[in-house]
Amino acid sequence: MNSTNLTVGGLLAALLVLVANLYPWYRGGREMKQLASFGKGFGAAALAAACPGGILGWSHKHTGGVANGAGEGAGSAATGTSSGRGLTGGQLVGLSMTGAIVVAVAVFLVFLSYKEAGKKDKRRIVGGFFVGSALTLTAGIAGALQWLPSALNSAGDSVVSFVQGSGLL
Repeated sequence: MNSTNLTVGGLLAALLVLVANLYPWYRGGREMKQLASFGKGFGAAALAAACPGGILGWSHKHTGGVANGAGEGAGSAATGTSSGRGLTGGQLVGLSMTGAIVVAVAVFLVFLSYKEAGKKDKRRIVGGFFVGSALTLTAGIAGALQWLPSALNSAGDSVVSFVQGSGLL
């Protein structure tokens, strides 16, 4: 199975990490700030999913292989069933160079957050990236985020226009 295709086992791995992150929030005060670190990682993964290549695109595409291996092993060990059936794949397309500027800056901000975070929040950021990256390999989640590359391109176009002085005076 191609590493860019998520299997049912990969979905299981992503869902287990998602539940592990949502459970403390649900059992606690259910404050949105408790999900902030996970959300940062998930957001960075969505941005990486829009990248057709580079280190961000590579890490996004290869998360599927990691999720598939972990989930298929866990599913087989826990239930004795095979979970290698592939899910319908999806991808985000259309990122331009100006949109890539926005992606690079936003992911860099998540990286800076990671560097200053405590141990638990670092794990949550990584968990959010893992879940977001795995789920955006599916047709449903990628389809729901199909607007993202054009929004990133528009934001990047605005930054470039501002820097070039278009329409300022």
